[in-house]
Order: sequence, then structure tokens, then C-alpha cells
Amino acid sequence: MSRANRRPPGPAVEWEFARITLPRDFSRNVVTRMLVDRAEHGGWELDRVRITPDGTRRVVLRRKIIRQLRPDPGLAF
Repeated sequence: MSRANRRPPGPAVEWEFARITLPRDFSRNVVTRMLVDRAEHGGWELDRVRITPDGTRRVVLRRKIIRQLRPDPGLAF
């Protein structure tokens, strides 16, 4: 889905970010496999990839922070 078709997240959505720098000697297949593994097992999604002039990749991953509400202590059963 392109960035133009996505709706902006609601005001209550909080994100956690992870920044990864990958050297230029990693092949595209290795990088893809690493990112897919993080997405499948860690719940991360790709936010941004920047390839610098020297060939290193700067990757930013994000995932939603899901907060659980604490139960009210006055409502004990």
C-alpha cells in the first residue's frame, strides 16, 4: 500500500522505533531476510530505508505500543 493511500494513525497510537545500520557488503537478499524475520517474529514494520552514498543502509522500523488498561481495584469479584 502506498503512503498516499494510508490513513494517518489515530491520536492514541504510539510507536516504538528501532534504528538499524547495515554495512554495504550485505546483499539485498540478506537484508530482506533480516527485515522479514524481524517483521514476522517481532511485530516490526518498515518505516524508512535510506541508502547513503557509501552504500550503507540506514533502516528505521516501527511497531505499535499496545498499552493494557489496569483493572479498577474497587471492582473485585
